[in-house]
Amino acid sequence: MKNKVQVYIGTTKGGFIFESNAAREKWKVSDIQFKSWNVMHMRMDDRDQRLHTATDHFVYGPTTHYSDDFGKTWKQAKQVPTLTRPSASGRPASTVDEMFRSESGENIKDKPEKMIKVWNITPGRADEPNVLYAGAQPASLFISKDRGETWTLNENLFDHPHRGKWNPGAGGLALHTILLDPKNPKRMYIAVSAAGCYRTDDGGLTWSPHNKHVHACFQPDQFPEYGQCVHKMAMHPSNPNVLFQQNHCGVYRSDDAGEDWIDIGEGKLPARFGFPIAVHPTDPKTIYIALEESDEYRMSVDGKFSVWRSKDAGESWKRISKGLPNKAHLVVLREAMATDNFEDAGIYVGTNTGQLFYSRDSGDSWELMADYLPPINSVEAAVS
Repeated sequence: MKNKVQVYIGTTKGGFIFESNAAREKWKVSDIQFKSWNVMHMRMDDRDQRLHTATDHFVYGPTTHYSDDFGKTWKQAKQVPTLTRPSASGRPASTVDEMFRSESGENIKDKPEKMIKVWNITPGRADEPNVLYAGAQPASLFISKDRGETWTLNENLFDHPHRGKWNPGAGGLALHTILLDPKNPKRMYIAVSAAGCYRTDDGGLTWSPHNKHVHACFQPDQFPEYGQCVHKMAMHPSNPNVLFQQNHCGVYRSDDAGEDWIDIGEGKLPARFGFPIAVHPTDPKTIYIALEESDEYRMSVDGKFSVWRSKDAGESWKRISKGLPNKAHLVVLREAMATDNFEDAGIYVGTNTGQLFYSRDSGDSWELMADYLPPINSVEAAVS
């Protein structure tokens, strides 16, 4: 019987773990984790109950850590995600920059890249024991085959011929979304801001863009092959060919594994801009977004903080705000919306001004779980 719910909050000044029973009425909170560090993401691996974090610090740089006692103690990975790899000649190379030098020694990369931060840690499939994936900035994908002890760069994506034309969004050139097809072990999706959605069908050996009919409203060519600014993508494991995305320029659904995308917001929603998107844990047609007025005015639509919910995969939408502040100018970042896995789902939303809201009834009504936190980067939930 499921009797413990934990919600993991990553903020710009540390992490917090909230815990409750299945009723989710009263919560206790841990001491701050990684005090003064930027915690981009905290994620429980349900397969082995190991908790993972992606952190960075202005002095110590980007790291990943893990805990086997629900955050009481932490260990840093033996080998954190890094862009260091052997040079093509077999000589040691201090960074990936060495890979882009001509025989004369001239650096042929316009902008040498260095590791900035890890955005997301995603546990592997049920039949991939010990495997985790991580997305980082500058846009790069890593895999760990030893439960987060060490990480290896996916060089095929990093060396993709499109890469030189990818442009960073306002948050940097970030690989922030990793979606694993649970029915096809060779298929995976990643999303990069601003490059769009890419898919592999051979376990990461090759990657192809999948952005057909996704608007790039900020480019001269507004429907390019790649270069879209996808903010977040989601899928339900029971129906992995159906994908949802909140984009810089709208909300979209794909019914064919990303081959084509349908605009599910035009004429139905009061704005096109937002960051997070989440799928209900037991109903693959119910999705949630938190909109902002526009890319210029990044604050709540009409000055009223709300969540929008669709129960028919985006064919129609309802603005839900019961219990949310009527007058508020808030922002919810791309990782700051999550669900637990109860049928009457808990939905959790964190703001960049430190409020954490949650619903115990799949979004019908909302409560304030915490206030006065540092700006919230990410929210995740786990039930055990």
